[in-house]
Amino acid sequence: MRRRKFIALVGAAVAWPLAARAQQSEPMRRIGVLMSFAQTDAGWHRAIATFLEALERLGWVRGRNLQTEFRWGEADPDRIQRYATELVGLKPDLILCQATPSVAALQRTTRTIPIVFVNVSDPLGSGFIESVARPGGNITGFSNYFEPTMGGKWVELIKEIAPSVTRIALMSNPDTSPHTRFYLPSIESAALSLGLQPIVTPVHDNAEIDRAIAALGRNPGGGLVLLSDIFTLANRELIVSGSATIAWPPAAPR
Repeated sequence: MRRRKFIALVGAAVAWPLAARAQQSEPMRRIGVLMSFAQTDAGWHRAIATFLEALERLGWVRGRNLQTEFRWGEADPDRIQRYATELVGLKPDLILCQATPSVAALQRTTRTIPIVFVNVSDPLGSGFIESVARPGGNITGFSNYFEPTMGGKWVELIKEIAPSVTRIALMSNPDTSPHTRFYLPSIESAALSLGLQPIVTPVHDNAEIDRAIAALGRNPGGGLVLLSDIFTLANRELIVSGSATIAWPPAAPR
């Protein structure tokens, strides 16, 4: 009995370092993740969880052969740029990023580390890729591209919902939504064709959002076109609650 136990213990002692060495020999990869939103945003945490689960199904497990570095930009261009520089300094094998400002910050920082993006409105117009078929360079990803003419459709939809609207404000943050310029011509064209006054309304912080909505709501007939970007999404609750004060009652049901 003692002999069998001794042999078993020797076998275990030999096998353990072999297994440890096998695990250590598996290459460790590092992925940087630059998120444009705040770390408290539950929706993006769910998206990240789905991403990590998909990696595990492909054999990439955190702590075993994968290391991840997360940074949260909190819709602040300066913070996003600082974290982009920090992630590039870690020399990851790849960086995953989300939204136009994050891609732009990383593009300014590295032209060699592979970058994969999601939720970018116009990667071609923003200069991130050479073409959709052949991105070129070190950047590729997934776009939620809308045709620039969609801007005019948004204006038409507001007029259909609320025929009493006479003024349309286009609200966006120039620092976080450079793609605004792609939609502006069609928005202005549709507004003028419908007899509406287009109002370009840049906002940079909560106070400017409050002032812009208050100015729009001082008189009846105000409507709001809100471009989806990291700043407006981060401040969506403030914008929705403030917009409830705009004096343009929807048309009565037919």
